[in-house]
Amino acid sequence: MSFYNIINGERRSSSNVHQCTDPRTEEPLWDAPLATQEDLDEAVAAARAAQPEWAKTTVAHRQSLLKKLGERLEEHRQELVDCLMRETGKSALIAGIDVTNSIGQCDYYAKNALKDEITFEDDTLTIVATHQPLGVVAAICPWNFPIILSNIKVVSALVTGNAIILKPSPLAPYAVLKSIEFTHDLFPPGILQVLNGGAELGVSITSHPGVDKISFTGSSATGRRVHESCAKSGKKVTLEMSGNDPGIVCEDVDIKQVASLIATGSLFNGGQMCVCTKRIYVHESIYDEFLKELVDVVEAGFVINKDPTAPTVFGPLSNRMQFEIASAMLEDCKSKGFNIVSGGDIPNDGGYWITPTIISKPDEQSMIVQKEQFGPLVPVMSWSDEDDVIARANASDSGLGAAVYSSDPVRAQRLARRIESGTVFINMAEIPHVGGYFSGRKSSGYGGEMGMQGLLSYCHTQSLQIRKSAT
Repeated sequence: MSFYNIINGERRSSSNVHQCTDPRTEEPLWDAPLATQEDLDEAVAAARAAQPEWAKTTVAHRQSLLKKLGERLEEHRQELVDCLMRETGKSALIAGIDVTNSIGQCDYYAKNALKDEITFEDDTLTIVATHQPLGVVAAICPWNFPIILSNIKVVSALVTGNAIILKPSPLAPYAVLKSIEFTHDLFPPGILQVLNGGAELGVSITSHPGVDKISFTGSSATGRRVHESCAKSGKKVTLEMSGNDPGIVCEDVDIKQVASLIATGSLFNGGQMCVCTKRIYVHESIYDEFLKELVDVVEAGFVINKDPTAPTVFGPLSNRMQFEIASAMLEDCKSKGFNIVSGGDIPNDGGYWITPTIISKPDEQSMIVQKEQFGPLVPVMSWSDEDDVIARANASDSGLGAAVYSSDPVRAQRLARRIESGTVFINMAEIPHVGGYFSGRKSSGYGGEMGMQGLLSYCHTQSLQIRKSAT
């Protein structure tokens, strides 16, 4: 299979390439072209040349093309699924979700866009808020859900009249490169482009004077460096960064049902999702019963299966870097003598696999509670007092997502509103919806995406103050 950078409407190869690894087997994958500084300069020049005419098109026209973009992704579903399975270790089921949700993003913004709004009016004055594109957007994308988390930036930028240049993660570039190869011709040359490369290319993008905005999804450490670089040139920036999401389980829940939801919320995609539940707080009155049910659910439904066609939402760690991080956390739990009630094994027969692991009541200051594991390691603690559990849930520098489970909807909302996170999922596993604004608090983010509010970060909001004619 061949892969290309897309620059000014053309497929571009490169004499410099790199290969990723299949996380299920550790086998090398395809050559991926590495973009140069000259490629970046050409892509930015093409975007700047094309964007003014694109901005003049009607919102309805852009939305019609987003609909076609979704249709094109559907046409190439199997090729994209195949890439995702090989580069991230996803099962066919989860890879299919990656594509399906990306199509859903296209459909949502094909029906929803910003409109002018009268923000004030009296007998003498009308004030209208109108939304103008920023210009050239560059998107730096992560490896865990490559198409979903790049496509949301694509559709948001395009529907608001911007040009966009994607940089996929060098740990999972293949599906993103293919998605743009399959769809870029729907738009004028220069409007939708993709450049593959590592940290050096990322630095060049964030400091490039021809880029007006950076949309970044990734780790907090990298996000802070992106923010610093953007500040030097005054670029607009949106950052979605790491989370350490708490899940609070009240004593009034249906234990069997909620244990299943918690298992999915913690172990979906091997725990490699920004809003996975990463630390669980269960009311002490149901703790033992809930823990037993959770272990039963996990051991029955979240098992290592190296057949990628198996209908499972569990998989390997997606790359060696993350495998080593999660392995070190597991080793820390073992060295401290924590109570591992299920799992805790690392198979040595190839691939980046760790068995789903449940740790009962680890120390609150331990690595497994304080740090984002981004892997199949689930610490489960107990609580008895609402004020105490809220304080513990908020005792993190992260604030991306959280979950609350209670059969009392009033109580659930009361607890949710006290949690310091951008999104709280109530009585459901953590599944962000394209219609809901998604942003992080504290070190988890700056600005946000999705929903109608997310489009505002791709625009200047201009106020038109119109004096009414004297009568």
